[in-house]
Amino acid sequence: MTNLQQHFDEIAPKRRAWKKRNYYYHESIEAFFRFLVPENRKVLELGSGTGELLAALKPSYGVGIDISAEMTVLAKGTFPNIDFRQGNAEDPLTWNVKGTFDYIIMSDLVGHLEDIQKTFENLKAFCSNHTRIIISYYNFLWEPALKLAERFNLKTPTNTGNWLSPEDIENLLFLSGFDTIKEERRLIFPKKIPFLHKIIEFIGSLPLINRLCLINYIVARPFEEKSVPEKSVSVVIPCKNEKGNIENAVKRLPNLGSHTEIIFIDGHSTDGTPAEIRRVMDLFPDKDIKFLIQEGSGKGDAVRTAFEQAEADILMILDADLTVPPAELPKFYNALASEKGEFINGSRLVYPMEDEAMRFLNILGNKFFSLAFSWLLSQRIKDTLCGTKVISRENYMAIAANRHYFGDFDPFGDFDLLFGASKLNLEIVEIPIRYRARQYGETQINRFKHGLLLMKMCFFAIRKLKVF
Repeated sequence: MTNLQQHFDEIAPKRRAWKKRNYYYHESIEAFFRFLVPENRKVLELGSGTGELLAALKPSYGVGIDISAEMTVLAKGTFPNIDFRQGNAEDPLTWNVKGTFDYIIMSDLVGHLEDIQKTFENLKAFCSNHTRIIISYYNFLWEPALKLAERFNLKTPTNTGNWLSPEDIENLLFLSGFDTIKEERRLIFPKKIPFLHKIIEFIGSLPLINRLCLINYIVARPFEEKSVPEKSVSVVIPCKNEKGNIENAVKRLPNLGSHTEIIFIDGHSTDGTPAEIRRVMDLFPDKDIKFLIQEGSGKGDAVRTAFEQAEADILMILDADLTVPPAELPKFYNALASEKGEFINGSRLVYPMEDEAMRFLNILGNKFFSLAFSWLLSQRIKDTLCGTKVISRENYMAIAANRHYFGDFDPFGDFDLLFGASKLNLEIVEIPIRYRARQYGETQINRFKHGLLLMKMCFFAIRKLKVF
């Protein structure tokens, strides 16, 4: 039994009492779903709980999936005409459901999912061309208030892990093969004030004010995806004093595309990393592993040197600290190879991080630079400093040929690529990943020194991108 299943099994006996206490919130959700979903349709609900929402939609055929056995028993007992089943929303093999549905709904679920993109991808098997996906989720601005309400026993304890913006959800839907049709914001105040609640909700629906509403709704539909062609991949792994991570990098790196080339480039390590790379090359003779030593310094120089030597169609960067798990790289490959984007950037700021994966001040700094660079590049960038970045060889060569516009200004390499991609009007798409704590060695980032350097880059970019 997972911790999530145990949590919802424990609160199941009190779930309906909580709903009764906060009836206005739940009635508002049911009312809007009834507006979006006509009666007598085939409806699949993931995270169906005790079943009231699905029953309110009056489906011709309804299937509800919930991870909690106790919730499922309650739902079956109250609504015997609907097919409620215990199962993990992230694993369709646990549902034993076949066929397609007119509507697939998820209310307050995405915050509990370990891999949201994979969950969305799994839904394609249950979609026809006319299926609509409807997702409701809390506005992340309400996180402090909702946590405070839980602390004072005013709402159901939810054990929410992810707090996502609508843009985060829309991006994950797009990566999974769904187009967003519309986004709605509703419920400016979750308690009913007699005689005034209609006026309050009207005010809450007004532009700008509606960004403060508690609930975001997203309606999406599947689109026909291009087949992913087989392309070769070069994975560049810059390393400095990463001896303890080298073998794991090779072991955990999946095969990508038609051929995977692994390029380690060492930045003058003093802990025996070069010898370890040579040992690992001998240990895995079936792998195409190359070893370079950079002449200059800094990750940016290492990446540029390795990209010049790389031979594959697609170029990837994987940091040797393995804080971005190598198992995530197929998502990056699929996004680029299927032409969902032309520059694929990792984002560590969507899912919760492991403890100690990133210090608090670093998180604040990343969020600030996310806003700054989204403005500078005129494209949404949530995480500028995630080390995992992917681009085609063709587009990288165009960036390199145009590098004189910005000059050799970036010791990290991230901004050289981001600014170059923006200058060439490449479509930048972000892949949310779960950022892990480092298992060996120490970070090479000095948050204050490098923070000042990043500020300098912001002013540099303003001059180059916003002022002509």
